[in-house]
Amino acid sequence: MAEFIKLYNENPNPKEVDKIIKVLKNGGLIIYPTDTVYGLGCDFTNTKALEKIAKIKGIKLEKSNFSFVCNDLSHLSDYVKQIDSATYKLLKRALPGPYTFILPGSRSLPNVFKKKKTVGIRVPDNSIARLLVRTLGNPIVSTSIRDEDDVIEYTTDPELIYEKWKDIVDVVIDGGYGDNDASTVIDLTSDEPEIIREGKGSLDIL
Repeated sequence: MAEFIKLYNENPNPKEVDKIIKVLKNGGLIIYPTDTVYGLGCDFTNTKALEKIAKIKGIKLEKSNFSFVCNDLSHLSDYVKQIDSATYKLLKRALPGPYTFILPGSRSLPNVFKKKKTVGIRVPDNSIARLLVRTLGNPIVSTSIRDEDDVIEYTTDPELIYEKWKDIVDVVIDGGYGDNDASTVIDLTSDEPEIIREGKGSLDIL
């Protein structure tokens, strides 16, 4: 059964953070807060953990479109091919924020993502999410946790999330109520930015 760990945005308990990082490094799955909806995530270098998430989502890993949650843009060149200055300025303007940017994937991605031509990059405006990535030392592969309810697409209450996911994941982090609006997804792989999904992020950044 998953552990339910409360973390505060201000001064999260380092012992609890270390416990979560240990779970991630051991191939565990976590549910954690972002600046939009709660996410299901794992260490992006751990193939077994990635396969578990793909199985939960009912998709083949090589066909997955998971986001890479990063702490900032400093390691972008590790996962993304060289981008022009206009694209970089747009990323700097929008991030951290509620956006997923689709960018051309680089050859230095982990083997399981080598065939992917594009990657989705997220830098959430949420201190817990970014702290986890920073402490782990590489991105968390992430996907939103959807709800089967037609009215409420995303569960926002961490306790209800725990009830639903406690037998599926290893840790559920309570970082307060989540949002029920997903990130805005923008494809930057062509000449002009293309809106794939309009979510929480404003389009004024374009």
